[in-house]
Amino acid sequence: MSTPSRFGPHPAPGPVAYRTAGDVARVVADVDDGSTPLARSVEQDILVREGLRLRGPLPRPDHTRVMVVANQKGGVGKTTTTVNVAASLAQGGLRVLVVDLDPQGNASTALAIEHHRGIPSTYDAMVDSAPLVDIVTPSPEIDGLFVVPATIDLAGAEIELVSMVARESRLRKALLAHPQIRPDRTGGDGDEDRFDYVLIDCPPSLGLLTLNALVAGDEMLIPIQAEYYALEGLGQLLETVEMVKAHLNPGLEVSTIMLTMYDARTRLSAGVAEEVRGHFGDQVLRTAIPRSVRISEAPSYGQTVITYDPGSPGALSYLEASREMAMKVTAGGPR
Repeated sequence: MSTPSRFGPHPAPGPVAYRTAGDVARVVADVDDGSTPLARSVEQDILVREGLRLRGPLPRPDHTRVMVVANQKGGVGKTTTTVNVAASLAQGGLRVLVVDLDPQGNASTALAIEHHRGIPSTYDAMVDSAPLVDIVTPSPEIDGLFVVPATIDLAGAEIELVSMVARESRLRKALLAHPQIRPDRTGGDGDEDRFDYVLIDCPPSLGLLTLNALVAGDEMLIPIQAEYYALEGLGQLLETVEMVKAHLNPGLEVSTIMLTMYDARTRLSAGVAEEVRGHFGDQVLRTAIPRSVRISEAPSYGQTVITYDPGSPGALSYLEASREMAMKVTAGGPR
């Protein structure tokens, strides 16, 4: 028996227990001792940090996992997901590089990295072939987190790349030339300076910039807003992925799908989650990211929600989703 889907027929899904922010928050002690709200907030932050320490560091992959965070629909949480997953992985003891490929530079803003005109950026790496190692900037907030910023110059890169040789492989070439990015499986932990994850934040389009990211990556992380319209463009994105696999990057796999802006109180969120889970199965993380004012506020302070309010439901959800992602066994083979 099968049920119809915008993605094609699939087996009728059974009930799926999603971990919401409330579920994740229960890992923190619920103390009601009459203390002030500020004291409780500080106590919860300490408990969260202590909980992370007690759970131990995240496991290092045996190669650099290059993950493309893409969805051509705007407003689904691509940049928010990129920076908060990156911060969560770095807090878990991993070395993470964020490549900001969006001319708006929002990922750079959230990670407190300067990205005004004249700053070395992804534009220089892709258009002028500048070495990526000269552009990478460490995050001032989190150890182990590094950023390749984007400037407004990147807005013209789509046009400039058109006439270039191997225009769709410029980012891949830049990444492979970096000595700390090793997408081949090394089988050991001796290379301590290796990046464990590279997260590429794409613009909300399927142009040459996003195509460069899809060619450069091994895996895709697709954030999907738990609303009806978010599903409309997913089919087009998957068609593009299949074309890239057929002609440019046969190793590309959609390894992770994350539900964002999830509201457990509504039938709509539950319905979207059920349809996505029914088609993609275990590719969908069990931990859904809730709607959260704290998540939205954090970038205005040049922070991720992980450092802005580590005890908030949004931060706890991203931490748990990132741990879940890091613990998954990737099916993709070496490049």
